Amino acid sequence: MSIRATAPVLCTGLSFAWPDGTPVLDGLSWAAGEGRTGLIGRNGSGKSTLLRLIAGRLVPSSGSVHVAGDPGYLPQDLTLAPALRVDEVLGVASARAALHAIEAGDTDEDHFTALGDRWDVEELTEAALDRLGLGHIGLDRTVGEISGGEAVLLRLAALLLARPGVLLLDEPTNNLDRPARHRLYDAVTEYRGAVIVVTHDRELLERVDQIAELRAGAVRTFGGNLTAYETAIATEQEAAERAHVTARADLARQRRDLAAAHTRQARSARYGKQMYADNRLDKTSAQTMKRAAQVSRGKQQAVHDQRLADAQDRLDAAEHRLRDDDAIRIDLPGTAVPPHRTVLTIEHTRLRTGRRVDDLRVHGPERIALTGRNGTGKTTLLRTVAGQLPPAEGDVTVHVPLRYLPQRLDLLDGRRSIVDNIAHLSPHATGNRIRAQLARFLFKGGRADQLVETLSGGELFRATLAALLLADPAPQLLLLDEPTNNLDMDSVSRLAEALAGYRGSLIVVSHDLAFLDRIGITRRLDLDADVAGETSGEA
Repeated sequence: MSIRATAPVLCTGLSFAWPDGTPVLDGLSWAAGEGRTGLIGRNGSGKSTLLRLIAGRLVPSSGSVHVAGDPGYLPQDLTLAPALRVDEVLGVASARAALHAIEAGDTDEDHFTALGDRWDVEELTEAALDRLGLGHIGLDRTVGEISGGEAVLLRLAALLLARPGVLLLDEPTNNLDRPARHRLYDAVTEYRGAVIVVTHDRELLERVDQIAELRAGAVRTFGGNLTAYETAIATEQEAAERAHVTARADLARQRRDLAAAHTRQARSARYGKQMYADNRLDKTSAQTMKRAAQVSRGKQQAVHDQRLADAQDRLDAAEHRLRDDDAIRIDLPGTAVPPHRTVLTIEHTRLRTGRRVDDLRVHGPERIALTGRNGTGKTTLLRTVAGQLPPAEGDVTVHVPLRYLPQRLDLLDGRRSIVDNIAHLSPHATGNRIRAQLARFLFKGGRADQLVETLSGGELFRATLAALLLADPAPQLLLLDEPTNNLDMDSVSRLAEALAGYRGSLIVVSHDLAFLDRIGITRRLDLDADVAGETSGEA
């Protein structure tokens, strides 16, 4: 039996399009190997769609997916009902209830059937929670009582308890703090089945066994981790660039040769005419010479045309091997704020989470990173500043125009197109301005008319950010909650470059330390501190 036939995941001729006809995959075939696979690719290339097809959450237009055993799937947009108890999410509620009933003296046969041989269900479940740093939450609490990051780890714990043959993870480290990320890294590393993870988290990608790149509708697998992949791509690109230079030079030479051949043929024709005019050549000889020249020119033209076509083909092939990926171009508004100007004042304030912020003042073009463990109130603070949540007590005053990019990208109407959404949110912007702005975010031409509900996570981020930046007046204070979630690595770099040049004030929540360093954070507000108003100095 072939390796492909025994692969944990086998996709054959896989095609998928959204209901509005937008194509995502067309005839894709791929065999995912054993171990840990990092699935990477540009935003919108179809990574999340491919994962959902493998998980059985979407039905392909054509082709097939074979998975060895039942897959376990962690989506990037995880939503759990707030009223669900922890043991219900973990799938052990019925077994616990039966165990408790038996321990209370109820000998109903149904309880023994529900429990089976899982007499240690609570011990095993609590051990699984402990490994992911969730031992403190308890099995009887509800999802509404835990943070978003804890909910992600809780769903992962449920998958680990179920022990699926193939574990599918879509951006699993989004919204996780540093300790939680490392616990997830360890869980993925120790998992005994096959793992396919879509992520832009470099640390996680350094722990995989192979990288599968989804590009131009096809998957290509590279052995080793992210560093090995980047080394292989760099070597390929060096060779491709050399081939491109050679092919361009060859094409130019063939064009020169063709021009020189035409010059020689024209000179020969003029010479024959001149000889006939000078009576040095009779009419019959002149006609014979002319016919011979025509035959020769035809043969030479065919040779040169073929050489020119071959040279063009070699150049086209060389250019195809070159990676010239578009990246988002973010033109943030030129909203300089003088250093002495007060942008934000928070005084004697208690947030809805109970966290106090006694005295926080933001001046001029400061850029502050909100740090702290999951559940400490970082998102709550941003929402309070944005006016979405009133403080439990105290005063929060914003002195300049602000815009807030939330962690959950729900600003746009999924049933409208991208351009219609932005036109609705920015009624004073012209259609040409809207489309020009969207083109900078890689929504060019007809892509601007795509329905928002069909966008990938990274595409939705780009569309939402474009909507915010078209605001009038332009924001002098930007609030960003985990802005790098769902972005590919090139887009993260572009976003960092744009924010580094932004001259307004910035408050950002992010667990991506490299990203925070690149955007020039000047202060850090640690919500783990006893007094949330205490901040560190220069970052």
